[in-house]
Amino acid sequence: MNFKFPTIISTLAVMLFTNSVSAQEAPKYDYVEAFKPFFYSQTGTETRSASGQPGHAYWQNSADYNLNVSLNDVKNEITGTAEITYTNNSPDKMSFLWLQLDQNLFEKDSRGNALVPLSGSRNGAKGETFDGGYKIKSVKLDGKDVKYTITDTRMQIDLPQELKAKGGVAKIKIEYTFLSPQYGSDRMGVQDTKNGKIFTIAQWYPRMCVYDDVLGWNTMPYLGASEFYLEYGDITANITVPANHYVVASGELLNEKEVYSKEENNRWSQAKNSDKTVMIRPESEIGKNNASGTKTWKFKISQTRDFAWASSPAFILDAAKINLPSGKKSLAISAYPSESAGEKAWGRSTEYTKAAIEHYSGKWYEYTYPAATNVAGNEGGMEYPGIVFCHMDSKGEELWGVTDHEFGHNWFPMIVGSNERLFAWMDEGFNTFINELSTEAFNKGEYYSKKNVAQMGSYIMNDGFEPIMVGPDNMKENSIGVLAYFKPGMGLGILRESILGPEKFDKAFRTYIDRWAFKHPTPWDFFHTMENVSGEELNWFWRGWFINKWKIDQAVKNVKYINADFESGAQITVENIGQLPMPTTIQVKFKDGSDQTIKLPVEIWKRNTEWTFKLNSTKEISEVKIDPKSEIPDVNPKNNSWSSSSADAKAVEKINVKDFTGTYGNKEINLKLTFKEKDNQLFGQAAGQQEFPLEYIGNSTFTFEQAQISLVFSKDKKTMSFTQGGREFKFIKE
Repeated sequence: MNFKFPTIISTLAVMLFTNSVSAQEAPKYDYVEAFKPFFYSQTGTETRSASGQPGHAYWQNSADYNLNVSLNDVKNEITGTAEITYTNNSPDKMSFLWLQLDQNLFEKDSRGNALVPLSGSRNGAKGETFDGGYKIKSVKLDGKDVKYTITDTRMQIDLPQELKAKGGVAKIKIEYTFLSPQYGSDRMGVQDTKNGKIFTIAQWYPRMCVYDDVLGWNTMPYLGASEFYLEYGDITANITVPANHYVVASGELLNEKEVYSKEENNRWSQAKNSDKTVMIRPESEIGKNNASGTKTWKFKISQTRDFAWASSPAFILDAAKINLPSGKKSLAISAYPSESAGEKAWGRSTEYTKAAIEHYSGKWYEYTYPAATNVAGNEGGMEYPGIVFCHMDSKGEELWGVTDHEFGHNWFPMIVGSNERLFAWMDEGFNTFINELSTEAFNKGEYYSKKNVAQMGSYIMNDGFEPIMVGPDNMKENSIGVLAYFKPGMGLGILRESILGPEKFDKAFRTYIDRWAFKHPTPWDFFHTMENVSGEELNWFWRGWFINKWKIDQAVKNVKYINADFESGAQITVENIGQLPMPTTIQVKFKDGSDQTIKLPVEIWKRNTEWTFKLNSTKEISEVKIDPKSEIPDVNPKNNSWSSSSADAKAVEKINVKDFTGTYGNKEINLKLTFKEKDNQLFGQAAGQQEFPLEYIGNSTFTFEQAQISLVFSKDKKTMSFTQGGREFKFIKE
């Protein structure tokens, strides 16, 4: 799923209002706590090895589906039959089965609806009033009616006879209908266009809950924020729609000869062998198919955890060949309305899809599905095996970003099947991390800009956020973007670039994917694998970054020449103040313009809170700086450097701080800033946010260095100019 902040609010919220060090000083470092043993609470088992790989007796159950469904495009109604073949490979007998009924989120009295605050939510149906949820017509087991109980988004089927362990098979048939929401929790919906509706259909059939060796039945209700945990199997789907509709779906289209015209089939064949995008159904042909009645589209996908589809008379269709490392081919397909057409918009969708799939296949693990389809709908971005839904208004860099992100999910969690209900960071965070590398690689970095990780320290490690390991249903909704996406993604970047190095990290990460492809890993399986393959102790990192919300704060404490003579070298003392230690990189700049970089391993912090080392040099030092490439988020960058000229800083004119107090507003962005004087220092604050301290540098100018913010007041103090990251906003005193 895609997540993004509103632009101007994100700048202020991320870089300013949560960035005050004085409001959140990092607790003191305790090296015993950071590196204490027994991080892993249990040793290896028969199902999960202590090395991080599946154990010798690992098992998981499977679910195959034969789905028949029809769409009533006037009523927005889905009518379906799901035939499920469920195989119990566990060592346990079963007296009942659990299924997920995720459409029941849209029932009026669902638990998920009860959680929507008055201010609204991205989760749910955005206040739409309709008769949502499944209407179950029948449930049969081995051809006979069976007792079942529905509780919110779960169904429990009582078995007349226990299902045998290690291979017992249950055959379930469920008949149902439901009405599609217009906006289905940003995961599915109905989008009106000038040429007809676009239906993006997901969570549309009853699906088996996972039974595993960790929790047994995983029956957490679907509340909207947390995503899915599903068994693997093979799925066939027969989708009957109005005859003028075109359907795209997970997997391989089996009957293109029946559903496409002769010319469309010729273009389809061309696309399968073309590295350039081929139009299957161009905009000029929309509206020419006025066939009445219905048409059935048939699809199949193997070794999958889910299935989604889309249908519309408004689709432009294009496609191109995907080249895979083994020599196999897949097909990149795009389906979008004429409103989204054009080379600056969805006309490049197939190019983006092809590039993303080829990159991830070469870098991590080969793509396993016969097609990868990008659909323009009303979703911000949502992923399913072999198909994703992205917003029809996306274009340019935004369309690349959401396309790349959603297809990245085909690795996490479509191939590596983690439990999204509990550990959103294992799919969203891992995917955010690989997206950074793919964006750098795409078209020679067309949309890439290197992030200043160091600048994010105070925001990403703010006290207001929960720990990463808290599930998405157990954290504030506005924390999800940080804790499921950005912070774990950043953590993997730090692990790769600053702790393990790209070569060791990539080998370990590929091993994790290979070990757990089409299986169900836990966080501990990931942690074990990364340590065992890299050969490094990383419990301090897992403990601080993922389990807890420890802060990073390293500092240059002092620099002294030996015997007061720079030609004799220098002693440099660094200290670890925050709870989370890190390998420490120090750059020393000399007055002759040269520089030297010193790298200290994390082990210096295993029994020290500060560390002094000798710099062998005969040159006079001008500056000493920690993290010169800005790769580590530090909550207090002010103490990261020492300058020989700091003691000789120029004095600024004296001012009366009270002259700068008051409230200033900007109607364009609907924001007010209030300035107050405390102990002869100016503090700024936005409504409902934390105060932030300001430093006066002269000429009616104040700065907040951590967020690279500058405030310049006019001489009469009636206006104020706010500048951050090259963006300037004018404020007027009220």
